[in-house]
This record gives sequence, structure tokens and C-alpha cells, in this order.
Amino acid sequence: MYNSVLTLTDFILAEERKNPKATGRFTLLLTHIENAAKIIASHVKASGLVDILGKTGSINTFGEEVQKLDEFSNKLLVDMLINSGTVHAIVSEEMEETVFAPKEHDGEYIVYFDPLDGSSNIDTNCPIGTIFSIYHRDGGLLQEGNKQLAAGYIIYGSSVMFVYTYGNGVNGFTLDPSIGSFLLSHPKMTMPESGKIYSINEAYENFYDAGTKAYLTHIKDEGKSRARYVGSLVADMHRTFIKGGIFLYPADKKQPEGKLRLTIEVNPFAFLCEQAGGKAVSFGATNPLTTMPKHIHERSPIVMGSTENVEKYLEYIQ
Repeated sequence: MYNSVLTLTDFILAEERKNPKATGRFTLLLTHIENAAKIIASHVKASGLVDILGKTGSINTFGEEVQKLDEFSNKLLVDMLINSGTVHAIVSEEMEETVFAPKEHDGEYIVYFDPLDGSSNIDTNCPIGTIFSIYHRDGGLLQEGNKQLAAGYIIYGSSVMFVYTYGNGVNGFTLDPSIGSFLLSHPKMTMPESGKIYSINEAYENFYDAGTKAYLTHIKDEGKSRARYVGSLVADMHRTFIKGGIFLYPADKKQPEGKLRLTIEVNPFAFLCEQAGGKAVSFGATNPLTTMPKHIHERSPIVMGSTENVEKYLEYIQ
């Protein structure tokens, strides 16, 4: 007996039909992101076989060495989205300036994305991913994270998954390479209320504030938790969504404003985290989704994950 499995395309269309004011433009935008993800996934899988693996030899505007797959993924997403007729502007981690659609292709949405998060892990075959965040153009280029219409990520690992929210829970779709479709595999993803995994770069522990140090000491003295850290936000947070726990990338003495980008990395994952029943905080107990960005590449600290874990962290820093 054949059991019907919902594809990502079917899921998006079904949600569109629930909105009597839908024009199909938002659905088209998500479809372009889905198609780009499939192409990127195919290149990631072939990275050990073709001359696309490795570094371009150039440095991006933030002093980070650009990987060949970074460059390919960024160009692909820019070209596909800017010509889709759905996008007004694009902000990429790989580009210092905003790219605006030409008048003949001007659309109604603003898309922030990291084309290939964790790309320094490419040559070690660790999971990497794409992050995206969508706003309506009416709010302007800089908007609080709670104005996001949708956010999500694609993780390229042992399987390829497309995980996203449009403000009504989080759903995950796994790519079936035999048919080329993302199939609903993780409906209504809910983060456990607590977890035993903590994820932080402890090499920087001496640079953290006293509260964060005290929290880490508590975790170790308690002896109930396990440290897991990939160094790819997509990989570390995907594990947190599935198993629960806490992810920390706090400010430190070397980076007092934090390392991750508010609009490109922090806001989409904070949105996803809340939609999955978790909690996210930035400076102190501030919700990053209420912060008005000062510029497109503003950085921010972030702590997020299972609600009980994050609330325990707050006890130490307040």
C-alpha cells in the first residue's frame, strides 16, 4: 500500500491556499530557495571529486578566506533570487553591500542569507549549511527580527534537510535524491524542554564574562552534560533542535559585540528556536528579535536552546 508523503512544494502550496490574500509570490520565492539548495547540495556531495573544493585565494570583506563553494553558492543564490521577480533586495554574508533587484525584476521581499555556513569545515567533511531570512520590503532594509515572515536553513550532512518556519511552528523536510524532492520528515519540530548537550567554543573561556564562566563551571561540576561543538552554526543548532540542550556564542573580551551576524545568523535561528518552543537571548536577557539593527552586518552575542537550559544560564549572568 502506498502512503502519501508531503513534499516541500506541496506543503508550501497548501499553506498558501489557507491565505485568501496570497498572490503566489512568496511561494515562488521559497521555491527558488529550495531549487538553489538542491543545486548546492549536489555540488557539496561532489566536492571531493571535482575542482570546486578548497579556497579561492581571496578574502571577503570581513577578513575571512572565501571558499570556492562559498563563492559558487553565493553567486547561485544571488542570480536565482535577483531574477525571480520576487525579491527587492538581497543581503549576503559574502557581500559587503546590499544587492537590489533591477526595476524590471523588482519584487516585494528582502532576503538575508549565509550561502554556506561553516564552510571552513568543507575539507573535513563536517556538516555545513545555508541560512535564510525573509522580510517584506515595506518595513525597510533594517527591521527587528520579529518582523521576519519566514526563516530557515538547509543542512548538507549525511542527509540534506530543509528546515523552516513561517511563524506557525517549524517543519523539516529531507531530500530524497532518487526523486529530487524534499519530503516532510520532521513535522512540527519541537525542541525538548531541557537537554544534556552544551555547545560552545571553550577555547575562549578565559575571555568570557564571569557569569558565563560560572555557568560553565556549574555544568562541569554537575557532571550531567556532554560538550559537543562542530563550529558550524547550522550543524550545532540542528543537533540542538533534535536533542535539546544549549548553544552559546557569547560576547568576549576579544569580540565585545559578539561574533555572529544579527540579521544573517542570529535572527533566523532565534525565530526558529522560539517557534520550536525554545528560548533565545542576546545581551543579558535581551531577546535578539526585538533589537533594531544599526547596519546589515551588525554582530551580536547569542545563547539559545531548550528553555530550561537557557533559563539556568540566565541565573548565572543576571
